[in-house]
Amino acid sequence: MATLAEQASKLLNFDQKLDITLLDSIVGCMYSGAGEQQRLARDVLTTLKEHPPQAWTRVDTILEFSSNQETKYYALQILEAVIKTRWKTLPREQCEGIKKYIVGLIIKTSSENETAEREKVYLSKLNMVLVLILEREWPKHWPSFIADIVGASKTNESLCQNNMAILKLLSEEVFDFSSGNMTQIKAKHLKDSMCSEFSQIFQLCQFVMDNSANAALVGSTLETLLRFLSWVPLGYIFETKLIATLIFKFLNVPLFRNVTLKCLTEIAGLATGPQYDDAFAALFAQTMAQLELMLPLDINIKEAFAKGHDAEQNFIQNLAMFLCTMLRQHGPLMERREKGNVLKALQYLLLISEVEETEIFKICLEYWNALAADLYRETPFTIPTVPMFMTKTSNTGSSARRVFYQAVLSRLRYIIISRMAKPEEVLVVENENGEVVREFMKDTDSINLYKNMRETLVYLTHLDYVDAERIMTDKLQNQVNGTEWSWKNLNTLCWAIGSISGAMHEEDEKRFLVTVIKELLGLCEQKKGKDNKAIIASNIMYVVGQYPRFLRAHWRFLKTVVNKLFEFMHETHDGVQDMACDTFIKIAQKCRRHFVQVQAGEVTPFIEEILSTISTIICDLQPQQVHTFYEAVGYMISAQNEKFVQEPLIERYMLLPNEVWDDIINQATRNVDVLKDPDAVKQLANILKTNVRACKALGHPYVSNLEGSIWICLMCTR
Repeated sequence: MATLAEQASKLLNFDQKLDITLLDSIVGCMYSGAGEQQRLARDVLTTLKEHPPQAWTRVDTILEFSSNQETKYYALQILEAVIKTRWKTLPREQCEGIKKYIVGLIIKTSSENETAEREKVYLSKLNMVLVLILEREWPKHWPSFIADIVGASKTNESLCQNNMAILKLLSEEVFDFSSGNMTQIKAKHLKDSMCSEFSQIFQLCQFVMDNSANAALVGSTLETLLRFLSWVPLGYIFETKLIATLIFKFLNVPLFRNVTLKCLTEIAGLATGPQYDDAFAALFAQTMAQLELMLPLDINIKEAFAKGHDAEQNFIQNLAMFLCTMLRQHGPLMERREKGNVLKALQYLLLISEVEETEIFKICLEYWNALAADLYRETPFTIPTVPMFMTKTSNTGSSARRVFYQAVLSRLRYIIISRMAKPEEVLVVENENGEVVREFMKDTDSINLYKNMRETLVYLTHLDYVDAERIMTDKLQNQVNGTEWSWKNLNTLCWAIGSISGAMHEEDEKRFLVTVIKELLGLCEQKKGKDNKAIIASNIMYVVGQYPRFLRAHWRFLKTVVNKLFEFMHETHDGVQDMACDTFIKIAQKCRRHFVQVQAGEVTPFIEEILSTISTIICDLQPQQVHTFYEAVGYMISAQNEKFVQEPLIERYMLLPNEVWDDIINQATRNVDVLKDPDAVKQLANILKTNVRACKALGHPYVSNLEGSIWICLMCTR
């Protein structure tokens, strides 16, 4: 390989015979070499691939004489590039020659099982090249393609299996990936051609499913059929024995049940007119009957999934997809015609919803959300507004459908409350090692899951808030008595409690929340150890921050909560101070007016007390936490509309940072080297950040603070 550079130049000389051995060597260096030689090999192969216009003429030689699979793959990449970019400029005889050559190679490679399996990657690339040709040739220049491939499939099972793969690829390219790859007119023409000639393809698929004992061929046929079901004329699905064949011949066979269930799901998702209602009802009933034989309802699906292999776990996911699709698309029909099977399907979904796999749970949750929303909207409401802010009037009356689903929804409430995802506000969490840590990253996927679960639980609470309260209260009691005590269980329960804020009538919410807070405070006293107390404290702060309506209506409780937050601001356990500051600013934003008014039983507004003790409150906080605290207090002061009252508040509010600023600046006027001290510079930077947050919260009234030395210094630096 020392003379690679000189030898490589021979490959680019199209007047000489191609040296296949040299090409194999360079391709091998490209894939397994390193350093300069690998870079040189890559450059040579790139140049050869892009060499106009002769490079593609050597593809047949490479494919025929090279024994290196990677070299053959490289040759097909050259041909693929020509088909995509220069096909219409090639003479007709060359197009026909390439087409026949590729077809011949595919037949040769796929006619024997051993060869097809050994050269699987190479054969897949050949299939892809053929489909690229078909997109440009069929049907205008190759009108007999469908008849040709169907006819060839009847001569050899191995060839038939590969032809199924070609038909699947063609369907995907035409119906799934055509957008952006071809014009709309071209795509429509190909789709019309596929539909008009589909009878031959369907007969081939039906023949294989009825007669073949070759498992690999049957599996390939079912996979191909799956790609067809979204676009074939409906008569092929509903007016033939296809559905019966899928359900009774293949669904209960472990090797085929996953792809069969996918086919049935695709059929269940079809939007048709009422003429096929009987067919859908029969499909649902027959599938449910088979499922009960395969997967009895008394089985613990959660445990079975945890112990199962990939294929078995995929079956649970595919079952969830089928049931959710069928019930979402045809729910009203099945409620009228198959009530018993609907309840069985819902029992399966409840069992699957307990499986510890997030993606499967998301599938179920999407359906549960739609069902709960549908039941919620079924009864007219007096206030046409967002569900979260409905009052008790929206919970009156129970329709027949609500009664039908009542037991299912109760179990669903329990599952969602037990599995509630983490909201983004919570920072103190238990990590995978069982340690209490602060979580810095915001997991977008987790937040979206929480939002969907919250919306679903809000709907479920509106449908029966008494049941929702009972479940949460029982689970909270189990935390207190220790039967369900764990950090994870407490977290999920409190996240669920916080998520339904506003879903109950105000009086019910008050009673419920007082019970929750009392129990959590008692739990905090009961449990020993800083880790336990940190988890409980974070949950208390989260829950109270989620119920501003209650806090606004109960001043003494609000004051107690805020004072408790001030206590937590001195708690040095990691994350607790952050949670306290974040909850404080949330409460300040939602209840700001209450802090600047004299409340019943008080002599002065609570803001006066806060400003009097501000240095004590923030003494243990980090700079970024102080900034949050100052922003929160700024929101409170901004609620004071009387200027003659507000300005003295602002003066006291900014007194501490202004004093520190003045002290440093006074020292600097006597000795400028003070400003070279990193600690002094940090202090000044933090004071400026505090002012920024104060300005953000106060708005225009902040200008009264600019009369001090900060404004003078800022003007001087300009």
